Amino acid sequence: MGMVTFVDETTAGGRGDGWALDMAEERIALRELIRCRVFQEVAEYHAKRPEVFQGLVQPEGAERALNGYALRTPRRIDPEKQTELALKAFERNGFLVLVGDRQVVGLDEEVDLPFGVEVTFLKLVALVGG
Repeated sequence: MGMVTFVDETTAGGRGDGWALDMAEERIALRELIRCRVFQEVAEYHAKRPEVFQGLVQPEGAERALNGYALRTPRRIDPEKQTELALKAFERNGFLVLVGDRQVVGLDEEVDLPFGVEVTFLKLVALVGG
C-alpha cells in the first residue's frame, strides 16, 4: 500500500493544497486512478456537506463558484456519474494528468504509484475566443 498526493493545478498558475489518499495498488490504470480520486472526493463531500463541492469536474446541475461548484439544490452526488464526467473530460482534453514528472496520455495506460508520488491534475483553462 502506498500514499499518493493529488494536486490540482491550472494553466493560469493556480495550485491547490493537495490531499493524500492511501492506494492499495502500486500499479494501476489511469482510468482507475481517476475513479479512486472521484469516489474519495464525493465521499468527503457527503460526509462534510460543505456549501461548495471541490471536485475534479463540475457535477450536473451545479454552478461554478469560488474554489469549486455550488449545487443549486443540495443533494447527493452520484460517484459513478461523476467518474463518467471526469473520464469524458480527460478524453476531451479538459485536464492532463502527471504522475511524478511523467504525463499519462491514455485512460488504459498503467502507472506506477511509488510511496509519496504526486499526481497532478492540470486543468486546462479555455482561452477567450478559443
